[in-house]
Amino acid sequence: MSVPLDLIPAPHDASTLTLVDQLVQWARRRIEERVFRPGMRMPSIRKLALDKGVSRFTVVEAYERLVAQGYLDSRRGSGFYVRERLVVAGPGEPRAVGLTGEAAPKPGPNALDVVWLLRNMLHPSTRPEKGPGLGYLPSRWLDGDLIAGALRTLGRQSGAQMLGFGTPQGFLPLRQQLQTRLEELEIGASPEQIVMVSGVTQAIDLIARLYVQTGDTVIVGDPAWFQMFGRFASQGARLVGMPYTPDGPDLDALETLVKTWRPKMLVVNSVLQNPTGTSLTAAQAFRILRLAEEYDFIVVEDDIYGDLCPPGYPATRLASLDQLRRVIFLGSFSKTLAANLRVGFIACAPEIAKALTDQKMLVGMTSPELNERVLYKVLTEGHYRRHVERLRSRLDTVRDKSARMLEKTGLRLFVTPGAGVFLWADTGVDSDSLAAAGHEAGFLLTPGSLFSPHQSPSSYMRFNVANCGDPALPTFLCRYLDGVARRAS
Repeated sequence: MSVPLDLIPAPHDASTLTLVDQLVQWARRRIEERVFRPGMRMPSIRKLALDKGVSRFTVVEAYERLVAQGYLDSRRGSGFYVRERLVVAGPGEPRAVGLTGEAAPKPGPNALDVVWLLRNMLHPSTRPEKGPGLGYLPSRWLDGDLIAGALRTLGRQSGAQMLGFGTPQGFLPLRQQLQTRLEELEIGASPEQIVMVSGVTQAIDLIARLYVQTGDTVIVGDPAWFQMFGRFASQGARLVGMPYTPDGPDLDALETLVKTWRPKMLVVNSVLQNPTGTSLTAAQAFRILRLAEEYDFIVVEDDIYGDLCPPGYPATRLASLDQLRRVIFLGSFSKTLAANLRVGFIACAPEIAKALTDQKMLVGMTSPELNERVLYKVLTEGHYRRHVERLRSRLDTVRDKSARMLEKTGLRLFVTPGAGVFLWADTGVDSDSLAAAGHEAGFLLTPGSLFSPHQSPSSYMRFNVANCGDPALPTFLCRYLDGVARRAS
């Protein structure tokens, strides 16, 4: 019998693993990646044997090994189920924890979570062309020579300057360069108002530690960038979702939420919001700032996709209107240069910058100055601007093509933005189930539930236009959606 290729974990293992071994590894990986969630019934012996082209004996033996290893439970007369693994919330207190900090409801049989997505995003086998759900541009679109050239320049300098801790607030020449860049966005910030961080993720972490206490309300987008949800929840915050319309955040709903919950903070993408692709108008930005002033809450403005917004694009940054009085502005270069560079920054009022720097030292001393020196070289040698222009042009080329492809498969776009990376599309079906099926077909898809602060079931899905070119993707989507329609009829 030929070896079923989709069971082999890596080519060099194929000659040494039995079919049972391969099937065990296949199941373990999907359990660890949370494609198969706790409490979920595994495929029947007969079905899995047919799907994988192996004997029923092979499946039975593999399932029994998984029971022995603690991955599955065997229920007489019912089948095999993924074993529950409790999260320990406190001394002797096991419970499942939701993103809001409250006890989470029992997940549905096909529910996926943020850890599942992050593990798959960072897995070495994940290829961008098979990752329409990825949140970053493929490496082939980026310019490694920019980074390599900066590293060569640094390599010719004295190594002694690389041996210390660096400056807690960040490499001063880079902060001075960022002051110039912020001026171009009509945001006034001295170097003393800028704190370097290891990406926006660390920025959110520091802000949460400094400002958020147990019981505080933080308003986030619903949908919004999922990775921040858990960070605020770990501080004991109550997360409240602000709905979005095709024109941007629903500000009538926001006003109601603000009056009801009296939040400590609002976190928002003002430009090319992840995942909807919408941007704030000047009128919307003024209204948000008016609410922040009236109800006394902080606004955290995440501008991580701002460099992909072309000059003249209809978008307004809150910090340009507020001038960092109430707004804390976040930026990063991981989306346009290299995900592994991990250099971001916070621009804010001077007293906030000092407090965040103190918090940064308590958490991790300083951010890596070598990375900051590399970024400084890239920004000052004059090539970064042209690099970003090429990225925008390339995204423009594939955005309409990806949008047409998704619409032809039967998906309905939330909006078609004129810039940026993402399309937010209604699949018409449970997107968790669609993502799980996509994983089996070799595609990494991002279900809409992950973008909800409560991980609510959703038919929406985020698509990265740079990674939608695989001709097998529309075929898979059509086949899956047709199958759902036939089963429903």
